[in-house]
Amino acid sequence: MYHRTSSPLHHETAQEFFTALNDRNDLEIKETEQYFDEESQTFLADRYIKGTCPNCGYDSAFGDQCERCGTSLSPEMLINPVSTLSGRTPVKKKTKHWYLPLNRHEDFLREWILGEHGNDWRTTVTGQCKSWLDGGLQPRAVTRDLDWGVQVPLPGAEGKVLYVWFDAPIGYISATKQWALDHGKDWKPYWMDKGTQLVHFIGKDNIVFHCIIFPVMLKLHGNILPAQVPANEFMNLEGDKMSTSRGWSIEMDTYIREWVQAPNGGSQLADTLRYYLTQIAPETKDSEFTWKGFQEANNSELVNIFGNFINRAMVLMHKLCNGKVPPLHAAVMDDTDRNMIAALAASKQTVEDLLEQYRFREALFEVIDLARKGNKYLQEKEPWKKAAQQAENQQLIDNCLHICLQLCANLAVLINPFLPFTAKKILHLLKVVDKILEWKNAGSMKLLSTGYTLRAPELLFRKIEDAEVQAQIEKLNKSKMEKQAEEPVKETVHTVAPLKPEIVFDDFAKIDLRVGTILSAKKVEKADKLLQLEIDLGSEKRTIVSGIALHFAPEDIIGKQVTVVANLAPRKMRGIESNGMILMAADAAGKLYFVQPNEPIAPGSGVS
Repeated sequence: MYHRTSSPLHHETAQEFFTALNDRNDLEIKETEQYFDEESQTFLADRYIKGTCPNCGYDSAFGDQCERCGTSLSPEMLINPVSTLSGRTPVKKKTKHWYLPLNRHEDFLREWILGEHGNDWRTTVTGQCKSWLDGGLQPRAVTRDLDWGVQVPLPGAEGKVLYVWFDAPIGYISATKQWALDHGKDWKPYWMDKGTQLVHFIGKDNIVFHCIIFPVMLKLHGNILPAQVPANEFMNLEGDKMSTSRGWSIEMDTYIREWVQAPNGGSQLADTLRYYLTQIAPETKDSEFTWKGFQEANNSELVNIFGNFINRAMVLMHKLCNGKVPPLHAAVMDDTDRNMIAALAASKQTVEDLLEQYRFREALFEVIDLARKGNKYLQEKEPWKKAAQQAENQQLIDNCLHICLQLCANLAVLINPFLPFTAKKILHLLKVVDKILEWKNAGSMKLLSTGYTLRAPELLFRKIEDAEVQAQIEKLNKSKMEKQAEEPVKETVHTVAPLKPEIVFDDFAKIDLRVGTILSAKKVEKADKLLQLEIDLGSEKRTIVSGIALHFAPEDIIGKQVTVVANLAPRKMRGIESNGMILMAADAAGKLYFVQPNEPIAPGSGVS
């Protein structure tokens, strides 16, 4: 981010982008009130304001989010806000800003995302976008009052800069411009030509920015729209979320030093990591990196299946065919030979289709499965037994090993997008040029010439020992303990949120509180915090959506009695109409408790 926003080319690109939208009246100017630090004489961005979280009472919540309970906030929601610059209470001061009116583009977004891409984008992506669209989009500020950043290039806009979320994605375009400048290329086709495909590889926490906000900007500016957004879920580490601050992470430079550059390492260990990360990629749900899983993927699949087939084929070729590619004798081919050739020919299309659908895990599995079929074919043919029986079997041996060697060359082509070092090593063993790796060659039975002498076999991968894995697990735990030891011991302070403004009895009397019994509970799909509850209120049953999923398991709360605000206007949440609200108590740590009677009482009983 720093490198991009400090680049003159990026500043120029971002300013041109903003000016173009402003000149066409695609932006709106609004006067609003914003927190201002009188001592520092500056307007405060959200992260420069701290206060008490209205949800859990945490007294160091930022103006955009509470770090303790995770609630999304705005500065106006904080209780007793203070400036992080001076420690003083900020004041509200009028200022004007430019807004991107997302609400004007709801119809376009709904048709483009849910209509045009409803079937080819991941459900995680379309589901999150639908939730935002169903909730109604609002204008979003694209400027801020700050003394750093890309300046707003308009008269009378001194002291105003482009907001980071607006500025940052334009960096994709300015980075393309810089690349084109460095290589003597034209950048425009990459962002203007309808034949170009823009693909966003992101995490699920960036879906809205890349599917709703940035596409509106691109459409207004005349650029192409994303063709695909293969957003991944999150990857955890050994049962916990990755965190460099807590020492619970694997640093890439450390892996390279300890595995790739180590005496017993090499490029094969770089490919092993590529393999495992692709195998466990969180394409449809959260996944987990474990060192035992890393070891298992290497030893069971790369060593025992993929590497084993290549090595067996090479060893047998040297032993039974004088180290040369044997001919293929059509007259003695059988169904087993033909089926293996057919499977090889079909693999290219299968892998290609999966890659184009961004289903990388399945594509990689298909390649490994082809090597597995090669092992099975070799085992069924048993050329070593035929050689021991009689010399007349040489043609059968030739056919088996000719097919296996062509399969080896094909595996190099197919594995190249995933494990490039491994593909190059196979080519070295087969004594063929890199041009063989061109995708069009996959599926061919003519990659190796008959009679060609090949190199002596070498193992593609080495086994990873238990001691190596155990050392990594111990190092990870040690790192976590050291980080914890570095943290200062904090005295436990129980904070209580300040009282809200005084009300009169008539205000309270408007609220209809009833005791209800939870009849059923289930998680709301694609909403980590929400439970859908069926509540018995005596005279009727109500559906209520409640944000308590992180605190209670659905099966544990069935039969619980709760206090319900029964006359709250219905509200749709994630497409489900919620008819009421459950009252909860929260302690300073954000833990929730039901507000309920001490003893069972008839559903529908009033609370006063």
